[in-house]
Amino acid sequence: MKASFSRFVLLFAALLWTGAAVAAADVTIQIGYENHPGEPLDLGCQEWKRLVEEESNGTMTIELYPSSQLGSKNDIIDQMLAGDSVITLADGAFYADRGVPDFNILFAPYLFTTWDDCWTLIKSDWYKKQSDKLVQRGLKILTSNWVYGDRHTLTTKPVRTVADIAGMKICVPNNAIQIAGFEVLGASPTPLPLGDVYTSLQQGVIDGLENPIPVLYNGKFQEVAKYLTLDGHVKNFTTFVCGTLFFDSLTPDQQRILMECGDKAGLFNNDIVFKATEELTQKFRDEGVEVIEVDVEEFKAKAMPLYSDPAVTAKWTPGLYDIAPKAMGK
Repeated sequence: MKASFSRFVLLFAALLWTGAAVAAADVTIQIGYENHPGEPLDLGCQEWKRLVEEESNGTMTIELYPSSQLGSKNDIIDQMLAGDSVITLADGAFYADRGVPDFNILFAPYLFTTWDDCWTLIKSDWYKKQSDKLVQRGLKILTSNWVYGDRHTLTTKPVRTVADIAGMKICVPNNAIQIAGFEVLGASPTPLPLGDVYTSLQQGVIDGLENPIPVLYNGKFQEVAKYLTLDGHVKNFTTFVCGTLFFDSLTPDQQRILMECGDKAGLFNNDIVFKATEELTQKFRDEGVEVIEVDVEEFKAKAMPLYSDPAVTAKWTPGLYDIAPKAMGK
C-alpha cells in the first residue's frame, strides 16, 4: 500500500513538473503594424522587443513586421481570433466595429483637451469595463499608453477657419466615427488606403488628409499639399491587442512581462513622438508648407452636434458624452 502511494506521489509530481514545463515553454510573438521602419511607433516596438527578450531571459522572442507585412489591421485581428500568437495596434474605432460600441467615442472630435485626460481615462473603471467587454469578443488589450499623435489636417488649399473646410474632400480612415467627425465640420470625408493618398492628392481626387504630423511628413505628402492646419481634432493614443486564446496560453509571468514591458515601451515611444512632432513641424516650414494655427475652439464648437446626432450615438450607452469626461475626472 505504501509503495503504491509513493508511486502515485511520484507520478503526480512528474505530471505537475511536465505541465509547468509546457506552460513555461519558449514563445515567439509576432507584432504587425502599418507604420514604416524608423517611425516613432516602429522604434517603440523595437524597444518593446528588447525589454521582453531581456526580462524573459530569452524565453520570449518578438518578431516585428512593419509596413503591413502581416496584412491589414483587420487581417491581423482575424488571425488573432483564430489563436495565432500575433499582436497589432488598434484604436477605439476598430474596437467599436468589433462589438464594443462605446469605445467609438475615443475617436470623436475634441473629446480630450490634454494628454493627461487620456491617461486618466485608461486607468478608469469605465475603460476597464469596456476592455472586459472586448475580452468577451476574444481580444485582450495589452497596453494603452502609446501616443500616436495629435491628428491635424494637411490640404492643397488653406484652411484658416472652420468655414474653409466646407466641401473639401479629406481622406480619413474607413470607420464611422472619423467619417462623422469630418462630416460635422462640413467636409466631405473620403476613406482611402494611405498608400493611395499621394497620387489622389496629385490628381485632385482629394483635397487633403488627416493624421499625426510624423505620419504626414513620412508619407511625403507635403510634396503635393502645402497647407498644414493645426486643428488637433483628435488626441490619438493607441493600444496594442492580441487574441484571448493566445494570451490565456501564456503563463501569468509571461503575461506580466508582455504587458509591463509594453507600457515601458509606450513611454519610450511617447518621448520620440513629442520630439519628432516638434522637429517635423519645423521641417514642414523649411520645405515650403504653410503651418496654420487656427482657433481650435471654433472647430470644437462646430463639432459638438456630433455628440447628439442619433446616427452617431444610436449604439452608445445613453449619456456617454457625460460619462466619458467623468471618467477623466472632469
